Amino acid sequence: MLTEQVYNAVRRLLSIVRPLLEQLIGRKPMIALQAEIDTQLEFRRTLNWFQLLAIGVGAMIGTGIFVLSGTAASSNAGPSVIISFVLTGVIAFFATLSFSELGTMMPLSGSAYTYTYAALGEYLAWFIGWNSALIYLFGIFTVAASWSKYVVFFIEIVSGYNSTRMIVEPPWGWNQTAKIFYPTGQTINLPAITIIAAITIILIIGIRTTATVNLVFVIIKVVILLIFICSCCKYVDTKNYDPFFPPNLGSFSEYGIPGMLQASTSVFFAYVGFDAVATAAQEVKSPERSLPIAIIGSNIISLLLYVGLCTVMVGLVSYEQLNSDSPLTVAIQATPYGLWLQIVMTLGGIASLTTVGMTVMLSQTRIFYAMAHDGLLPPLFCKLHSTTISPWISTLISGIFCAVVTGFGPVDIFNTTSTISALIMYIFVHVSVIVMRFTHKDMPRGFEVPCGRWLIPTIGSLLCMLLMKGVPGMAVYIFLVWTGLGQIFYFSYGYWHSQRRRLRKNQERNSMIELKLNPATNIGTVTPSQLEPDLPSVTREDVV
Repeated sequence: MLTEQVYNAVRRLLSIVRPLLEQLIGRKPMIALQAEIDTQLEFRRTLNWFQLLAIGVGAMIGTGIFVLSGTAASSNAGPSVIISFVLTGVIAFFATLSFSELGTMMPLSGSAYTYTYAALGEYLAWFIGWNSALIYLFGIFTVAASWSKYVVFFIEIVSGYNSTRMIVEPPWGWNQTAKIFYPTGQTINLPAITIIAAITIILIIGIRTTATVNLVFVIIKVVILLIFICSCCKYVDTKNYDPFFPPNLGSFSEYGIPGMLQASTSVFFAYVGFDAVATAAQEVKSPERSLPIAIIGSNIISLLLYVGLCTVMVGLVSYEQLNSDSPLTVAIQATPYGLWLQIVMTLGGIASLTTVGMTVMLSQTRIFYAMAHDGLLPPLFCKLHSTTISPWISTLISGIFCAVVTGFGPVDIFNTTSTISALIMYIFVHVSVIVMRFTHKDMPRGFEVPCGRWLIPTIGSLLCMLLMKGVPGMAVYIFLVWTGLGQIFYFSYGYWHSQRRRLRKNQERNSMIELKLNPATNIGTVTPSQLEPDLPSVTREDVV
C-alpha cells in the first residue's frame, strides 16, 4: 500500500516537473524565428550600413576613454593601460565575430536574448535579456553622470563660472573606499536629467532621426579625437613610459601585470556597445551584409582610436596625474595649445557621451520589445507608435527610470556593474555559436566565425572569464540582487505569459478536442496510456 502511494506521488511530481522543465529549456524553433523575420513588418528597414556603423561607434567611444582611462592608468596600470585597451579590444573582437554570425542568421531586435533563446532555451534567454538592463540602463547612469560633469567643466573653462553644486550633484553619493553611502548635501543632478530627457524624446521621434543625430555627433567626436592625437603626439615625452609596468604594490589591482589586468576589467566598458548594432537588425537594409560590417568595423575603429589616444595621453604627462574625470584635458596641459584645445576636447567628450547614452537606450528598448513580443514582459513594452514606429512606451519608461536614478541616486556604485553583465552576455553568445554549429549546421549563414566551429568562441569565452576575476565585489553583489529580482519577475509573470507556453497549451487543448469530436476515428488506435502525460518510465521497482 505504501509503495503504491509513493509510486503515485512520484508520477504526480513528474507530471508537474516535466512541463516546467520543458518550458525552461525549450528552445525557440528557427522556423518560428524565420517566420518573424519574413512577416514581422512593425519596424521600418531604413538604416544603411554606414548609419549602422555609426551606431556601433557611437555606443562605444565615450565614458571608457574620456573618463575611465585616466583612473585605470593612475590607479592600476600606469603606462601599460595601453596594453589593457589592446587586450580588451581583442576580447571584444572575438565577441564581434560571434555576434556577426548569429546576427546574420537571426536579424531580429532581440540580439543576444534571441540568440540564446534559439540555442539554449527560454530560461537562459530570460536571464540574458533581464541582465541586459545592467549593461544598457545601468550604463546610462554612468554616462549621464559623466555628461553632467563634462558640461559643468565646459562652463567653468569657457566662462570661469563655477556652477552651483546644488543642481549638478545628487543628494546621495557612494564612497568606493569605505563602501558606504553618504549624504552630499546637494539636491539634484539636473544636467543628467536634461540629457536623458533629450535622448528619450529623440528615440521616441524615430530611428531615422536617432540615426541622423547620432551620425552627426559621431563624426564630430571622431574628428576631435583625431585632432588630439595628431596635434599632441609631437609633445610626447618617452620618459613618461618608463616604467611601462610600474612595480606592483602588493595587491592585485595596483600596478604590475596584475594591475594591467585589473585595468582591463575597468576599461572593458569602453568596448561595450558594438552589440547595440545587433539590436537594430530589424531596422537595417540588407542585414546579412550590413551587420558584420558594422559590428566588426565599429570594434576595429574604436580599438585603433583607443590605442592612439592612450599612447599620446600617458606620453604627455606622468600617469599619476591622470586621476581625473577628464584625463585628456589634464594631458593637454602639458602642451602649448592652451585653452582652445581643452575646450575642443571637452566638446568632444560631451558629443561622445551623448551618442553613447542615445544608442544604449535604443538597444535596451529593442531587447525589451523582443522579450515582450515573446510574452516574457508586459505587452506595453512592444507597443509601437503608429506614426514614428518606435516602442515609445518602453522608451518613456526607460527614460523616466534612468532620470530618477541618475538625478537623485549614487550612480558611482554602478560603474563596473555593466562590465560583469556584458562579459556574461558575450560568454553566452560564444556558447550559442558552438551550439548552433551542431544543431543547425546546415543552415546558411551570411557570416561565419573563422577557424572552425569551436576554437574562437571557446577562447573568447575563456578570456571573458579571465576579465571577470577583476570585477569588484560590490558589482557582483548588485548583479546577484538584480538577477534575483529577475527570477521573481519571471516566475510570477514571464513563465505564465510566455508565447511558447500558450502555444503548447493550445496544441494540447486542440488535441483533446479532436479526440472528443472524432471518437470513431480513434477506436482501436488510441490506448489509455496514450491519453496520459508522456512521462519518463517509472516502475514500482524504481520507487522501491
